[in-house]
Amino acid sequence: MNVLQQDKKASIITLLINGVSQREIEKKVRVDRKTIRKYARQAESNKQEGDNISKSPGVATGSGESVNQNPPPRPPALEAPIACSESATLSELQDDKNSIPDSARSACEPHRYWIEEQVRLGRNAVSIYQDLVEQFAFEHKYNSVKRFCRTLHEKDPAQYDRLDFAPGEEAQVDYGLGAPSLVPGKTTYRRPRLFVMTLKYSRRCFRKVVWKSSKETWAKLHEEAFRYFGGVTQYVVLDNLKEGVITPDIYEPVLNPLYSSVLAHYGVVADPARVADPDRKGSVENAIQHTQNTALKGRRFASIEEQNQWLMHWEDRWAATRIHGRTKRQVQEMFIEEKPFLKPLPLKSFSYFSQEIRTVQDDGVIQVHDCYYAALPAKLHTKVIVRIYDYNIEIIDPKTLHVLRRHPKGTRKGMVMMEEKDRIFNPSRQTCYLLAQAAAIGPFTEKLCKQLFEGEGRQGHRRMRGILALARHHLAAHIEQASRTALERGLSSSKVVRKLVENLTKAVIPEELSLSSGKLIQEHSLIRSPQDYALFFEMHAAGTTNPIQGNERRANDNY
Repeated sequence: MNVLQQDKKASIITLLINGVSQREIEKKVRVDRKTIRKYARQAESNKQEGDNISKSPGVATGSGESVNQNPPPRPPALEAPIACSESATLSELQDDKNSIPDSARSACEPHRYWIEEQVRLGRNAVSIYQDLVEQFAFEHKYNSVKRFCRTLHEKDPAQYDRLDFAPGEEAQVDYGLGAPSLVPGKTTYRRPRLFVMTLKYSRRCFRKVVWKSSKETWAKLHEEAFRYFGGVTQYVVLDNLKEGVITPDIYEPVLNPLYSSVLAHYGVVADPARVADPDRKGSVENAIQHTQNTALKGRRFASIEEQNQWLMHWEDRWAATRIHGRTKRQVQEMFIEEKPFLKPLPLKSFSYFSQEIRTVQDDGVIQVHDCYYAALPAKLHTKVIVRIYDYNIEIIDPKTLHVLRRHPKGTRKGMVMMEEKDRIFNPSRQTCYLLAQAAAIGPFTEKLCKQLFEGEGRQGHRRMRGILALARHHLAAHIEQASRTALERGLSSSKVVRKLVENLTKAVIPEELSLSSGKLIQEHSLIRSPQDYALFFEMHAAGTTNPIQGNERRANDNY
């Protein structure tokens, strides 16, 4: 007797349990009806056939020939469940089926153990559904398999630390969406942005809606919240939104300069949460959700001012008087306990500014909003930080963050804000270069060149170049002395200075060549020795006109 493969046998038994006719089973499983009746009788009478049923993997074709494939591993589901046991009777299987109400029973329930094994192997619902159709003649839809597999993917709940903070230690801030409000000048409604600051200890909140957010709006909302609470906390935990954080980083996040200045003014330290970590600021997240679902759900407002009035009323009437679910205490009571620990507000309000980067131009100024401001002592062609306030501006060194210059804000386009010390000399690179050369020669030369420029402006550059050109062929000390003489005599002509320098040079040459000891200081092979000159005078006295002939004669006598 031929023995069916285990998967076909399990399919036949499953279909019989579900009340499928033998004719339909024959079409789906492609097994002779006699064989189907035999297994039906075996299941009903609990007879043991005694033959070893093959459990080899694979799916047979209709011709009985095996197909070369690697099907998914057969789980022990066919051994454990009563629905797939060869020794189980049909009545027992039916009783097990009826133990669960049909309304709550899934079409995949008869294959639970097999599906569970496939899920443990990491297979998805699509592959499981395909094998159910091919191997078990599954006739239901894919969605039933998908839903069944979803119930098997049970995840253990994540464990979170319970964060407790001291009074006045931390506040959390974030944005959400408010209730629809009427847009000014239009007939349409739009949801504004909802700002919420929550005190971590007492859970007291400040809420306000705004149409549009910006760096300045974000900072001003913090100020309003601090004034509403009557003090500030030590830390503020925020999300990595652009209004507060320019560059998110786990170790060294870069804050917005305006936001950082506001917090520094109030003595608060920002603590940005890590990216994709909303649980770090779970209190404000819950506060936003609670506000949206309780205070604003199903409401519309004629303006955001009306919505803000409602939020203030709702906070004082309901939110502050509620009993917190975790602390089991009233929020207002805990806020009264926390308020003495808040740091006091500063006496002076914060001055808001906008910050920009500018480059120092050739004339030593920067351009801000069509006005020009002197940037000295900043170097030419370097970048500086400009903070623009309501009535003045500050020029700041980007490396040291020290304020280099302060100027009143220009009132009209093209206005130049320069002090007198910035106008002493022409700030062009040409004048600065010439004056630097004069200063290298000496203070009197620099002073003379300054007088030339002050008296003649750029026309004095020519005389300045004439004086400075003397350094190519004359000593700097002579130029400095000549410049001093010219200043004392009120002379400013470069020709006069040149003449003075030449006279000084000529006067120094004889002095340097003079002999202090009376001895010759020059010795060379071409210069005659003193003995030769003595011999010359002796021969001249003796009447010999050629001393060389005398020398030759003496040499012959000696020979």
